[in-house]
Amino acid sequence: MPNVTQQTHAAVGAVGSTELAGSVASADMSILGMFMQADLVVKAVMLGLLISSFISWAIIFDKIVRLKDINRRSKKFEQDFWSTEAVENFYENVKRRTKHPFAIVFMAAMEEWLLSGKGAKIRTGVAALAPSGLERIAKVMSVSRNRELEKIERGLSYLATVGSAAPFVGLFGTVWGIMNSFQSIAFANNTSLAVVAPGIAEALLATAIGLFAAIPSVIAYNRFSADLGRLSGHLEDFEIEFMAMLSRQAEEGRY
Repeated sequence: MPNVTQQTHAAVGAVGSTELAGSVASADMSILGMFMQADLVVKAVMLGLLISSFISWAIIFDKIVRLKDINRRSKKFEQDFWSTEAVENFYENVKRRTKHPFAIVFMAAMEEWLLSGKGAKIRTGVAALAPSGLERIAKVMSVSRNRELEKIERGLSYLATVGSAAPFVGLFGTVWGIMNSFQSIAFANNTSLAVVAPGIAEALLATAIGLFAAIPSVIAYNRFSADLGRLSGHLEDFEIEFMAMLSRQAEEGRY
């Protein structure tokens, strides 16, 4: 026959198991449920990461559409430019079109070239001023190119920041949640995993959201950086070819 102490321990164990089963059963382990049950600090971390992810996706979609449009217009511009016979007429047509990097760089160069050409004609002729005029045009094109690239690059620094910082922010939320879970173990005086399982799951959700925000941002940042690098190189090639054309025409006295 079991003694009174054993019966008491068995009863306490049964009650504890019933309470533990009830607490685990009542815990909502869905994503929304874990978010609502999380600590205030963990909630703030999750919410901040979700907002950051939303902004990142907005930037990503904007860059995809914009770069696609720029590439399409750039190809059309180059085809029209190298097939034209009169650069002045092409310049007049470009001024009435929607602006994009190639057109803006071209217009800046032509405006400087036309101004230099008019001044040279008043003084000693184009050929006498050609070296200094071409140097100014090259600088104007370089400045114009850099300005346009800076406009397109806006938002990429945000993607880089989210991609590098979001996992650590999520990890901070996870560490904070696990600390609370261990405190629950101490208060409950129970080392069962079921006691801390909900808290650990909520904490790990913060890391998952951090990775959800970081991974697309890193991939998009690398992709857009490569696209912008190619666009910059393409613009530089156009500048070199255009400057060579202007140099030949200046030597021939066509301006």
